[in-house]
Amino acid sequence: IVRVTEQPDPRDSPIPFSVENSDDPDATKGKVTVLTAGVNGVLTETFLQTLHDGVVATEVKTGEQVTAAPVTEVRKTGTKVVVAPVKPAATAPAGTDAATAQAIARDMVHARGWDDSQFSCLVNLWNRESGWRWNAGNKSSGAYGIPQALPGSKMASAGADWRTNPATQITWGLGYITGRYGTPCGAWSSFQAKGWY
Repeated sequence: IVRVTEQPDPRDSPIPFSVENSDDPDATKGKVTVLTAGVNGVLTETFLQTLHDGVVATEVKTGEQVTAAPVTEVRKTGTKVVVAPVKPAATAPAGTDAATAQAIARDMVHARGWDDSQFSCLVNLWNRESGWRWNAGNKSSGAYGIPQALPGSKMASAGADWRTNPATQITWGLGYITGRYGTPCGAWSSFQAKGWY
Protein backbone atom coordinates (compact mmCIF):
# COMPACT_ATOMS: atom_id res chain seq x y z
CA ILE A 1 0.00 0.00 0.00
CA VAL A 2 1.40 3.46 -1.03
CA ARG A 3 0.08 6.56 0.62
CA VAL A 4 -0.44 9.27 -2.04
CA THR A 5 -0.72 12.95 -1.07
CA GLU A 6 -0.48 16.28 -2.87
CA GLN A 7 0.95 19.60 -1.76
CA PRO A 8 1.56 23.02 -3.36
CA ASP A 9 5.16 24.22 -3.60
CA PRO A 10 5.57 27.98 -4.28
CA ARG A 11 9.01 29.12 -5.46
CA ASP A 12 10.30 32.68 -5.74
CA SER A 13 12.82 33.88 -8.33
CA PRO A 14 14.16 37.41 -8.95
CA ILE A 15 13.05 39.62 -11.81
CA PRO A 16 16.05 41.85 -12.69
CA PHE A 17 15.34 45.55 -12.63
CA SER A 18 15.96 47.70 -15.70
CA VAL A 19 18.00 50.90 -15.87
CA GLU A 20 17.00 54.23 -17.34
CA ASN A 21 19.91 56.59 -17.92
CA SER A 22 19.89 60.19 -19.05
CA ASP A 23 22.64 62.73 -19.67
CA ASP A 24 23.37 65.38 -17.07
CA PRO A 25 25.12 68.35 -18.69
CA ASP A 26 25.75 69.96 -15.29
CA ALA A 27 27.74 67.06 -13.83
CA THR A 28 31.33 66.11 -14.58
CA LYS A 29 31.69 63.66 -17.47
CA GLY A 30 31.35 60.05 -16.29
CA LYS A 31 29.87 60.88 -12.88
CA VAL A 32 26.82 58.71 -12.26
CA THR A 33 24.08 59.87 -9.92
CA VAL A 34 21.40 57.36 -8.92
CA LEU A 35 18.07 59.15 -8.54
CA THR A 36 16.04 56.03 -7.82
CA ALA A 37 17.70 52.80 -6.71
CA GLY A 38 16.72 49.73 -8.67
CA VAL A 39 15.04 46.85 -6.88
CA ASN A 40 14.59 43.35 -8.26
CA GLY A 41 11.04 42.07 -8.53
CA VAL A 42 9.80 38.68 -7.42
CA LEU A 43 8.19 36.02 -9.62
CA THR A 44 6.37 33.35 -7.67
CA GLU A 45 5.82 30.04 -9.47
CA THR A 46 3.52 27.42 -7.95
CA PHE A 47 4.03 23.69 -8.42
CA LEU A 48 1.74 20.86 -7.34
CA GLN A 49 3.74 17.98 -6.01
CA THR A 50 2.51 14.41 -5.73
CA LEU A 51 4.12 12.49 -2.90
CA HIS A 52 4.27 8.70 -2.46
CA ASP A 53 4.78 7.88 1.17
CA GLY A 54 6.09 11.43 1.76
CA VAL A 55 8.57 11.37 -1.15
CA VAL A 56 7.98 13.62 -4.17
CA ALA A 57 7.14 11.43 -7.11
CA THR A 58 6.00 14.06 -9.62
CA GLU A 59 5.36 17.78 -9.82
CA VAL A 60 3.41 19.95 -12.22
CA LYS A 61 3.63 23.71 -12.58
CA THR A 62 0.20 25.12 -11.91
CA GLY A 63 0.79 28.85 -12.25
CA GLU A 64 2.98 31.87 -11.79
CA GLN A 65 2.44 35.39 -10.52
CA VAL A 66 4.51 38.55 -10.18
CA THR A 67 4.30 39.10 -6.45
CA ALA A 68 6.58 42.14 -6.45
CA ALA A 69 7.16 44.30 -9.49
CA PRO A 70 10.75 45.37 -10.17
CA VAL A 71 11.64 49.03 -9.55
CA THR A 72 13.47 50.66 -12.44
CA GLU A 73 16.76 52.29 -11.49
CA VAL A 74 16.93 55.89 -12.69
CA ARG A 75 20.37 57.34 -13.27
CA LYS A 76 21.94 60.48 -14.64
CA THR A 77 25.43 60.42 -16.16
CA GLY A 78 27.46 63.59 -16.36
CA THR A 79 28.58 64.88 -19.74
CA LYS A 80 30.30 68.11 -18.70
CA VAL A 81 33.95 68.20 -19.76
CA VAL A 82 36.04 69.95 -17.14
CA VAL A 83 39.15 71.65 -18.48
CA ALA A 84 41.98 71.71 -15.97
CA PRO A 85 42.93 75.24 -15.02
CA VAL A 86 46.11 76.52 -16.57
CA LYS A 87 48.83 76.65 -13.99
CA PRO A 88 50.20 80.13 -13.47
CA ALA A 89 53.65 80.75 -14.85
CA ALA A 90 56.36 79.70 -12.46
CA THR A 91 57.94 82.57 -10.61
CA ALA A 92 61.54 82.82 -9.58
CA PRO A 93 62.85 84.02 -6.24
CA ALA A 94 63.09 87.77 -5.87
CA GLY A 95 66.13 89.44 -7.41
CA THR A 96 66.80 86.95 -10.17
CA ASP A 97 67.36 89.34 -13.03
CA ALA A 98 70.20 88.84 -15.51
CA ALA A 99 72.72 90.76 -13.40
CA THR A 100 71.95 88.69 -10.33
CA ALA A 101 72.16 85.46 -12.31
CA GLN A 102 75.54 86.51 -13.70
CA ALA A 103 76.80 87.29 -10.19
CA ILE A 104 75.79 83.77 -9.12
CA ALA A 105 77.55 82.34 -12.18
CA ARG A 106 80.75 84.34 -11.54
CA ASP A 107 81.05 82.81 -8.06
CA MET A 108 80.49 79.32 -9.47
CA VAL A 109 83.04 79.87 -12.25
CA HIS A 110 85.67 80.95 -9.73
CA ALA A 111 84.78 78.02 -7.47
CA ARG A 112 85.72 75.71 -10.36
CA GLY A 113 89.12 77.36 -10.63
CA TRP A 114 88.38 79.32 -13.80
CA ASP A 115 89.32 82.96 -14.23
CA ASP A 116 87.37 85.96 -15.48
CA SER A 117 88.20 85.18 -19.11
CA GLN A 118 86.18 82.00 -18.76
CA PHE A 119 83.39 83.97 -17.13
CA SER A 120 83.41 86.39 -20.07
CA CYS A 121 83.03 83.48 -22.47
CA LEU A 122 80.13 82.20 -20.38
CA VAL A 123 78.45 85.61 -20.41
CA ASN A 124 78.77 85.77 -24.22
CA LEU A 125 77.45 82.22 -24.60
CA TRP A 126 74.37 82.58 -22.43
CA ASN A 127 73.67 86.11 -23.65
CA ARG A 128 73.14 84.51 -27.05
CA GLU A 129 71.28 81.48 -25.74
CA SER A 130 68.84 83.02 -23.27
CA GLY A 131 69.78 86.56 -22.35
CA TRP A 132 70.37 85.05 -18.88
CA ARG A 133 66.61 84.67 -18.36
CA TRP A 134 65.69 81.76 -16.09
CA ASN A 135 62.35 81.29 -17.89
CA ALA A 136 63.65 81.56 -21.46
CA GLY A 137 61.96 78.91 -23.61
CA ASN A 138 62.57 77.93 -27.21
CA LYS A 139 59.16 77.16 -28.69
CA SER A 140 60.56 75.22 -31.64
CA SER A 141 63.08 73.01 -29.84
CA GLY A 142 61.76 72.97 -26.28
CA ALA A 143 65.07 74.15 -24.80
CA TYR A 144 64.63 75.94 -21.49
CA GLY A 145 66.34 78.15 -18.96
CA ILE A 146 69.57 80.13 -18.83
CA PRO A 147 71.72 77.34 -20.34
CA GLN A 148 68.91 76.30 -22.76
CA ALA A 149 68.90 72.67 -21.65
CA LEU A 150 67.17 70.36 -24.12
CA PRO A 151 64.86 69.17 -22.76
CA GLY A 152 64.69 71.47 -19.77
CA SER A 153 63.89 68.56 -17.48
CA LYS A 154 67.53 67.45 -17.75
CA MET A 155 68.28 70.15 -15.19
CA ALA A 156 66.34 68.21 -12.57
CA SER A 157 69.62 66.36 -11.94
CA ALA A 158 70.87 69.60 -10.37
CA GLY A 159 67.75 70.32 -8.32
CA ALA A 160 63.99 69.92 -8.19
CA ASP A 161 63.56 73.70 -8.58
CA TRP A 162 65.20 73.72 -12.01
CA ARG A 163 62.23 75.50 -13.59
CA THR A 164 62.61 78.65 -11.51
CA ASN A 165 65.97 78.76 -9.76
CA PRO A 166 68.82 80.37 -11.74
CA ALA A 167 71.42 78.86 -9.41
CA THR A 168 70.15 75.36 -10.17
CA GLN A 169 70.14 76.07 -13.90
CA ILE A 170 73.66 77.53 -13.79
CA THR A 171 74.95 74.57 -11.76
CA TRP A 172 73.61 72.19 -14.38
CA GLY A 173 74.87 74.34 -17.26
CA LEU A 174 78.42 74.51 -15.94
CA GLY A 175 78.40 70.76 -15.39
CA TYR A 176 77.27 70.23 -18.96
CA ILE A 177 79.92 72.59 -20.32
CA THR A 178 82.67 70.92 -18.27
CA GLY A 179 81.69 67.44 -19.41
CA ARG A 180 81.35 68.32 -23.10
CA TYR A 181 83.72 71.22 -23.78
CA GLY A 182 86.01 71.44 -20.77
CA THR A 183 85.56 75.16 -20.26
CA PRO A 184 83.10 77.97 -21.05
CA CYS A 185 85.52 79.31 -23.67
CA GLY A 186 85.52 75.89 -25.32
CA ALA A 187 81.73 75.98 -25.43
CA TRP A 188 81.73 79.56 -26.74
CA SER A 189 84.15 78.62 -29.55
CA SER A 190 81.88 75.75 -30.54
CA PHE A 191 78.87 78.05 -30.51
CA GLN A 192 80.63 80.56 -32.73
CA ALA A 193 81.49 77.82 -35.21
CA LYS A 194 78.12 76.00 -35.26
CA GLY A 195 75.56 78.40 -33.83
CA TRP A 196 74.81 76.06 -30.91
CA TYR A 197 76.66 74.25 -28.17
